[in-house]
Amino acid sequence: MQKGDEKPPRLGVFILFAAIFTAAGCAIIYELLIGSTSSLFLGGSVEQFSLTIGFFLFAMGIGSWASRWIEGNLIIRFIQVEIALALVGGSAVSILYALYAYTGYFQYGMILLILAIGTLIGLEIPILTRILRQYDSLKSALSNALSLDYCGSLIAALIFPYVLLPFLGTMHTSVITGLINWGVGLIVVIVYRKQLSHVELRRIYSQVGTVGFLLLSLLFFAQPLVALWENAMYDDPIVYQEQSPYQSIVLTKRGEHVRLFLNGHLQFASVDEYRYHEALAHPALALAHTRTRVLIIGGGDGLTAREVLKYPEVLEVDLVDLDPAVTRMATRNPYLTALNDNALSRSEVQVYNEDGFSFLQEERPPYGVIIFDLPDPREEGLAKLYSREGYRLAKRLLAPGGVIVTQATSPYYARRAFWCIGNTMEAAGFIPISYHLNIPSFGEWGFQLGLQSERDLTVNFEGPLRYLDPFVWQAMRVFDLSIGPIETEINQLDQPVLARYYREDWSLWF
Repeated sequence: MQKGDEKPPRLGVFILFAAIFTAAGCAIIYELLIGSTSSLFLGGSVEQFSLTIGFFLFAMGIGSWASRWIEGNLIIRFIQVEIALALVGGSAVSILYALYAYTGYFQYGMILLILAIGTLIGLEIPILTRILRQYDSLKSALSNALSLDYCGSLIAALIFPYVLLPFLGTMHTSVITGLINWGVGLIVVIVYRKQLSHVELRRIYSQVGTVGFLLLSLLFFAQPLVALWENAMYDDPIVYQEQSPYQSIVLTKRGEHVRLFLNGHLQFASVDEYRYHEALAHPALALAHTRTRVLIIGGGDGLTAREVLKYPEVLEVDLVDLDPAVTRMATRNPYLTALNDNALSRSEVQVYNEDGFSFLQEERPPYGVIIFDLPDPREEGLAKLYSREGYRLAKRLLAPGGVIVTQATSPYYARRAFWCIGNTMEAAGFIPISYHLNIPSFGEWGFQLGLQSERDLTVNFEGPLRYLDPFVWQAMRVFDLSIGPIETEINQLDQPVLARYYREDWSLWF
């Protein structure tokens, strides 16, 4: 019997069971980190998580299959797997940030990281099971190992979105998870040191020490590195940054102008945001038979609410934005409060931090106007509020003569997506009014407005306005042949074609 194959001590068995539980949790966290980071940079969360999960499981299968050739001192091999996993997994998010900021090979690097981490994870359970067989039967060893593995996965899946991501962010979570893997390896070294030769012990301590030093250095420099890489991704200096449970929030500033980015995507630029927000809010408000009560879905930055409150008849504004971090910033950040005229702190405004689709399902007094000020439908989860079912729920909450309106991405860059939104609105029972304008920060941009009945579209707008007037409103409804109406499928909850249209259309340009 080799020295490393001796029957493990009882404390050692307990440590190995704890290692299975911990390693499973770390594995899930690495998987979630890569999926969420790739979704942040590339969009399409369903696609990114599908790729991540698929390649992870494939690589884990490769690792499990390859474990049959792992020979020698299995304790040493397990420690080396943990140390390698700590190094690769702990630095994964750092590598992804650097790839996105400085190269064009993000997706290739992402897949290589998934394959490397998945293969190492696949090696863990077979090696540990072989070690535990020395103490118990194969049946017991395998059932215990798999039970702890599944339990550890559940715990990690629960703490990642509610604790790790909002309080630590992706970079720190990655490094700390790597340090946990490293700690497991170190504890196993200490517990099993008497079963290792002096040469093996020196070698493994050297490996543990080197990886520990690298991870602690990365942890220490994590914040400056994130700032460096994020500044490389944005044209202007970052003046505010927050990672909420839902998204990355970044505010940049150059001179007097600020820009807001959510998950790396521009939401507005102060230099021309008035063109967007006037076009979104005022036609609907002017056409509605009543505007005493207004509902805004999204618009957590407060800029749409600012436009709505220019109408003295507006007495109640319900604003529904899922992320409290955004609405909190809109009431406290001096750059935003100056821009939105402190709209979210006005007595007329009631903020609800909840899912907009769920809000529409509740019983409420009718609204004269419902405004969807949403991020682009780049993901299936976002596309549900652009669905036929979403518009039907909105119609149920409208007062007679009420109007809905939504931003509808670009009729130039995403023609199918733009007209899909209008066609879906029509399928929900509205008469769609399509219009567009040029916003320099975005390019050609479009909106879809829904009426409950035909009416004269000649209107006057409440001021002061910087862009919109009745003549501009008339011109906005004219489309040239290259961006005019086309037939599309209807966006539905169980068939969210809009997200696919959006990603495919934009991919032709960027």
